[in-house]
Amino acid sequence: MSESPAHNGVRERTQDEQELGEETTERQDVCPECGGDVRTDSEHGETVCRDCGLVIEEDSIDRGPEWRAFDSAERDQKSRVGAPTTNMMHDKGLSTNIGWQNKDAYGRSLSSEQRQKMQRLRTWNERFRTRDSKERNLKQALGEIDRMASALGLPQNVRETASVIYRRALDENLLPGRSIEGVATSALYAAARMAGSPRSLDEMAVVSRVEKMELTRTYRYVVRELNLEVQPADPEQYLPRFVSDLDLSEETERRARELIVRARDAGLLSGKSPVGLAAAAVYAGALLTNEKVTQSEVGNVANVSEVTIRNRYKELLEAEDVPA
Repeated sequence: MSESPAHNGVRERTQDEQELGEETTERQDVCPECGGDVRTDSEHGETVCRDCGLVIEEDSIDRGPEWRAFDSAERDQKSRVGAPTTNMMHDKGLSTNIGWQNKDAYGRSLSSEQRQKMQRLRTWNERFRTRDSKERNLKQALGEIDRMASALGLPQNVRETASVIYRRALDENLLPGRSIEGVATSALYAAARMAGSPRSLDEMAVVSRVEKMELTRTYRYVVRELNLEVQPADPEQYLPRFVSDLDLSEETERRARELIVRARDAGLLSGKSPVGLAAAAVYAGALLTNEKVTQSEVGNVANVSEVTIRNRYKELLEAEDVPA
């Protein structure tokens, strides 16, 4: 069956549009083959004729959202534009910043009068972004959380969790009588433990602006008041970081993990610092695999004393039935 000229015309026009990378913007309401009505099948991405079944257009681009909504409230909640929202910014990333470049949309420099006007707008924009004490509090605290997390090498999910914990503490009025830095550090410490990337109190105190004693008190208060489910730190969670910082082999990490598992089965982990146990396990694992590392090097990485490593690694080897 030979195709009609009208049909050939549609096919040639479609091929030209595909070669040029252009999109068909005109709506075709009439079938070029039989003159029947056409409809758009969004499920299959096709435009077909209701009467003869001719596929007029295929592989059309779906310009709608990738999510589905079943009522207006859900649609408003899922609808978004621009960058995703984040709890790490005091305004959740929804505000607008005025660029610091004194240029217009075409890249031309602004006049002195326009520069002064833009500077006034930037000033007032910043004032409106932090127009009350709560917003200023959040801006300072979330900046501290991001700074400390960067210094400790904590991932994005830990920072988000710490931001949520601090927001809860602020909403429940836990800040009076305590420093912003103390609560922010406590939130980050709790978030790191909850995410399985714990850091010791000594490490937190190094990057924080509060003393270790104040950090300990504030952390216990925040966990108790917010009912956070923070499990005791597992020594195994420290092993990958210590082994990586000391540039040891995977075999050493495996042996260290085995030592901790044996010690746990023997009941030797109760009441002992998980950081000290992890450091001792790394040192003992290096001895068992004939890798050269000193107690001082392990202690510097784990921020524990050589005495702690010496006492703990002997206990770990005894649980393994290996002579120290």
